[in-house]
Amino acid sequence: MNGTAAGTPDGVSPRLAAVYLPADLPRQGRVAFWDPDGDPLPVATEDLTVVRRHGAGVRRRQVPALTLPLGEALPLLVRARHDPAAHPATACWGAAAHHALRLAARGRLLPGLTPAGHDAWRAGPLEPADIAHLRAVAAALPAEGHAVPLPGPGPLRLPQPEALVRSFLDAVADTLPRTPAAPHTSGRPFAAAGAQRLPDAREWAAEVAAGMDAGVRVSLRLDLSAHDLFDDGEGAHRAGAAIVQVHSLADPTLMTDAAALWAGRSDAGAFGPRARVDAALAVRRAARVWPPLDRLAEQDVPDVLALSDEELGDLLGVAATRLAAAGVAVHWPRDLAHDLTAAAVIRSAPGSATDGTGFFEGEDLLRFRWQLALGGDPLSDAEMDALAEAHRPVVRLRDRWVLVDPALVRKARKRELGLLDPVDALSAALTGEAEVDGESVPAVPVGLLADLRDRLTAGLRPAEPPAGLHATLRDYQLRGLAWLDLMTSLGLGGCLADDMGLGKTITVIALHLKRARTEPTLVVCPASLLGNWQREISRFAPGVPVRRFHGSDRTLDGVDGGFVLTTYGTMRAAADGLADRSWGMVVADEAQHVKNPYSATAKALRTLPTRARVALTGTPVENNLSELWALLDWTTPGLLGPLKSFRARHARAVENGEDQEAVARLARLVRPFLLRRKKSDPGIVPELPPKTETDHPVPLTREQAALYEAVVRESMLAIETAQGIARRGLVLKLLGALKQICDHPALYLKEEPRADGQAARSGKLALLDELVDTVLAEDGSVLVFTQYVGMARMITAHLRDRAVPVDLLHGGTPVPEREHMVDRFQSGAVPVLVLSLKAAGTGLNLTRAGHVVHFDRWWNPAVEEQATDRAYRIGQTQPVQVHRLVTEGTVEDRIAEMLEAKRALADAILGSGESALTELTDRELSDLVSLRRTA
Repeated sequence: MNGTAAGTPDGVSPRLAAVYLPADLPRQGRVAFWDPDGDPLPVATEDLTVVRRHGAGVRRRQVPALTLPLGEALPLLVRARHDPAAHPATACWGAAAHHALRLAARGRLLPGLTPAGHDAWRAGPLEPADIAHLRAVAAALPAEGHAVPLPGPGPLRLPQPEALVRSFLDAVADTLPRTPAAPHTSGRPFAAAGAQRLPDAREWAAEVAAGMDAGVRVSLRLDLSAHDLFDDGEGAHRAGAAIVQVHSLADPTLMTDAAALWAGRSDAGAFGPRARVDAALAVRRAARVWPPLDRLAEQDVPDVLALSDEELGDLLGVAATRLAAAGVAVHWPRDLAHDLTAAAVIRSAPGSATDGTGFFEGEDLLRFRWQLALGGDPLSDAEMDALAEAHRPVVRLRDRWVLVDPALVRKARKRELGLLDPVDALSAALTGEAEVDGESVPAVPVGLLADLRDRLTAGLRPAEPPAGLHATLRDYQLRGLAWLDLMTSLGLGGCLADDMGLGKTITVIALHLKRARTEPTLVVCPASLLGNWQREISRFAPGVPVRRFHGSDRTLDGVDGGFVLTTYGTMRAAADGLADRSWGMVVADEAQHVKNPYSATAKALRTLPTRARVALTGTPVENNLSELWALLDWTTPGLLGPLKSFRARHARAVENGEDQEAVARLARLVRPFLLRRKKSDPGIVPELPPKTETDHPVPLTREQAALYEAVVRESMLAIETAQGIARRGLVLKLLGALKQICDHPALYLKEEPRADGQAARSGKLALLDELVDTVLAEDGSVLVFTQYVGMARMITAHLRDRAVPVDLLHGGTPVPEREHMVDRFQSGAVPVLVLSLKAAGTGLNLTRAGHVVHFDRWWNPAVEEQATDRAYRIGQTQPVQVHRLVTEGTVEDRIAEMLEAKRALADAILGSGESALTELTDRELSDLVSLRRTA
């Protein structure tokens, strides 16, 4: 035998065999651990008489053993049941101990008396599964687990394993409730550890024991077909009947009706003489849980209970659960249907959406009503009328008994939910939910509305390129064309939200040709893109008329088909004239310019009449989901509801990351109306050359460091004493000042740009010189982006002083001059182009550049990516290298880390902008902006 730790029960080796030693008082039973090999135990022991094999027979034998009270033995046994080194006998008793503990945890404890009249708990009532488990443990118990012989004269006898395991379960049940506090809370009987004699409780104990695990249990079988067989004396029909069934716990295969048991029929003979008494007592106990059973207890033959509608409804609710806990199961008819359901059905008006008529062009409202279904098959109006008139928890429908929820009856009575306008109906059809009385319920579109939903959510096949298009469209562009054609043909708008440079312009030109409408297409775009649109149309759709509606001599006279190009500013100023024309399609390019729905530009755009609206943008969301609402509420008015309710229902939960279901619901609603493709998508990335992004850490000069620390020190003193909007303003002012210092001291100090000696004052400018020299030595071209026009002018002056050919493009550059700059850069005449980020971050095609330099960091990574996309776009043939200049130890350094985290949010069309930084605490803000010295 392996050695064991001495002195404590925990030191008992699981290799020892365990045997249970019952006692007259169950809680005084003990567990003995002994070594079948006969080795001595290194712990305090006593002699144990066991029966062992001897030759061909058996004989008694004294062995050393350690005996423990049940309370101490239980932890050892439970641990041993999964120990691979445990003796099989110990593992079996471990399984019995675990089952005994589970019975106690389920409240399966019955009070009773020992043969000597002392109080004792028993494990019970036992379910058939409990009895099967008990028998399985007993069958697996090896001889060493029940090797202690029974006392008394006569031949040598060993206890039967099943009886011994049952005695063990009772002993555990009698041990556990007897805690030190139990006598004080419950009185001494059944609580104290000592024996309590109860001589007057014999009859009570017999009643408690009968009908439980000792003999039989009862169940109730509901017979709904008997609902008109019973009368309450006043002619009132009953809802059904509960028929008492009796089950043998000794043999789970035996079952009969109580009527057969009382009549003594042959199928009840196997139950034994006590079965009738046990069944009657079980019914009496069940009546304490559910009072209607008192009527059964009063019957000479407690076999059938007539049920009223109210009683039947009670059984449908909590009564069946209470009875089950008391050991009485309720069995419903096998053909009882539980699959009656209700859905809010939306039915479209005939002729909408799929016959060429625009979905929003009809004035008919859509019907919104409850539709009940049985097994997924809708009920007819007559069947729902019958259900509405029902006052019972079960009804007869289609030759079946159907379980009816009162809430479903109410819906059958009030089926009509009103009318929906087409936008609300489409929204419900796409999300699968509608709001009824402030509650979200499942919504099911039927008819043509379901067809429309299916068309919007089905996969797209690439469209055939239209006649007259002088270009070869890539596969993803053909799919975009097919999607736009589908949306506009249905009278719905859409937002093409491809990454910059993926060819949104040529896709819209192809759409115009495919629609072949006589009305002109109006394109509204930033001023810098007018020339690009005109060149692209002339190149890819030669012969299609193009008119610029821009400048002081603008006019719409003679416009007949083709394209009209205008700017957002001109559209705002000439909204009335533009609204007087009939447009076949209105296209808003760089549509993020109208992300504020309350701006004059956005309001003017909404006044333009058209059958089709298309928004083009690489960033449908720059700061928050309200911008997405503004875009889609223009392309498909009303789709997302009022902005206030959209913020409450969708935006807040999505932006805060609180509710993944809200994210999924919004995605289901938005996805058909917004086509988003990224350059990293598998079907697109092979079309583009490699892109390499590099962060260049730049040290501050001594002048920059001194300025930086002084501004932080002075600003934090003011911020710590400010509150509310004043504090937010000071924080934004501080962040702006620090970014300017990181760029160049002269920018912050507002000094006039000078050419000489500027690089020595700024680590960024010195590094830019190195990068530009390298690019020019390789005969390359570079774009330099900065968010400050003042910095752009300083860079331009500095490079010109070094004789570097350079142009400067900013918001004040006239449109014709912008186009000349683009042409000079694309031809290679001017290899360096300095651009202000907001003025030139969209629309321009500058594929001559193989390098892009971000001189300073913008707060939103999507804006930086738009700027990079001036070079990294379809048509680019050379690898693109992106250089980001970041000053070490400064707020720029920490913002770079934050942008990496924020990029994931941008991918999920979320963002917060620098305004979020105004909400930082003073301590967090100080940690963000404080200068950290680098090694």
